Amino acid sequence: MSTAQGARARARREVTAAIKEAARRQLAAEGAAKLSLRAVARELGMVSSALYRYFPSRDELLTALIIDAYDSLGEAAEQARDAAADAQPIARWTAVCEAVRAWALAHPHEYALIYGSPVPGYSAPDTTVRAASRIGLVLIGIVRDAHQGAGLADLALAAELRPEAERMAADFAPELPPEAAPLLVAAWAQLFGLVGFELFGQFNRVVEDRETFFRHAATRLAHGVGLR
Repeated sequence: MSTAQGARARARREVTAAIKEAARRQLAAEGAAKLSLRAVARELGMVSSALYRYFPSRDELLTALIIDAYDSLGEAAEQARDAAADAQPIARWTAVCEAVRAWALAHPHEYALIYGSPVPGYSAPDTTVRAASRIGLVLIGIVRDAHQGAGLADLALAAELRPEAERMAADFAPELPPEAAPLLVAAWAQLFGLVGFELFGQFNRVVEDRETFFRHAATRLAHGVGLR
């Protein structure tokens, strides 16, 4: 790459980053439903036609913000998992859950973008799937390591759920017994339910010591997926 090409690529990255930061500020002020390319361009002192060269539509900008948020959250979870690599499976699981909560509390508007109400008129494309899968893969990996090590606790499975459990296991957890798959999906949903309830105010006047409450709930989720 020539010096001129490198300079142009660097300038494009810098402008793209500035557009995203302005869009995040707009998310915080107005919410995702009111995200406007024209407003972002106005804040940055750009004409709309110039911004469209970076993001041809609002949906493309939203997709970029969603992928960034998922990746940032996934990285936080992976770092927590790695930092607890020598700990017991329950401690590793809890560390990841606490990292998810900490990230959400530090980035409430980005959390709302990926786990809050759907944005009217927007449908996330398949390009968001890889980033969105990172948290689930971290949790599956912890359970898989436990299964291959000391083993999992006995897991019950209703007969009518077995076909769905076997499909789930084949799709995303082939190294785990089918009994674990629906429990993992339920734990994943409950984790984000706990975080969302705290972040969006449903725990007001209900839970006071939220950190202790969350840690206890995350530990119960770990037991629920068979971690010893």
